[in-house]
Amino acid sequence: MKKLLIATVLASLALSVLQGCVPAVATGVGAGALMIVDRRAGETYLADEAIEIRSLNRINEKFGDKVHVNVTSYNHKVLLTGEVPDAGIREELEKAVAGVVNVKGVINELVVGAISSFSARSNDTYITSKVKARFIDANKFQANHVKVVTEAGAAYLLGLVTRKEADDAVEIARTTAGVKKVVRVFEYIEFKDAQRLDNRPPEDARQKPEAK
Repeated sequence: MKKLLIATVLASLALSVLQGCVPAVATGVGAGALMIVDRRAGETYLADEAIEIRSLNRINEKFGDKVHVNVTSYNHKVLLTGEVPDAGIREELEKAVAGVVNVKGVINELVVGAISSFSARSNDTYITSKVKARFIDANKFQANHVKVVTEAGAAYLLGLVTRKEADDAVEIARTTAGVKKVVRVFEYIEFKDAQRLDNRPPEDARQKPEAK
């Protein structure tokens, strides 16, 4: 529980930076604390961080402030959220991110429309923090096993989770004030695999979990 609380605090402090639009690199201490309670292998966790940075660099170099794109990588699969000016750029962005090293799939949730305002993004960050806080209060699963990304009131949920954990997370997010809809972006694992990943010793952290 102590490890979970440390990781949760660090995640909350980093959230407003990471969800913005610019690449950010976690400090060694912060990244290590977060990896302790993550079901991904250590090397996968770091690969996902690198994927996000490389993807954002590509997007910023090519499109600059013409687009607002959030890149979230989990277990080598990338979720794209935000706004773009037209369908052509939407498709081009997906192809660009799909070509980044270690990316195994892209979930393109980009919307064609006007770029969101700062106040709208701040509200999304606030909604994310409320969902995460309710995860902790409900105590039905470890909060850090479910990643939350909010865009225009839509809560996207990612993670290596059991069906029960996914259903509980969706219900909590769905009933959180401000959430307009919930989108599942989970990878499902069996209960026995969840137990194995949660109880693995630190020396086994580099072994990659098998997702179904």
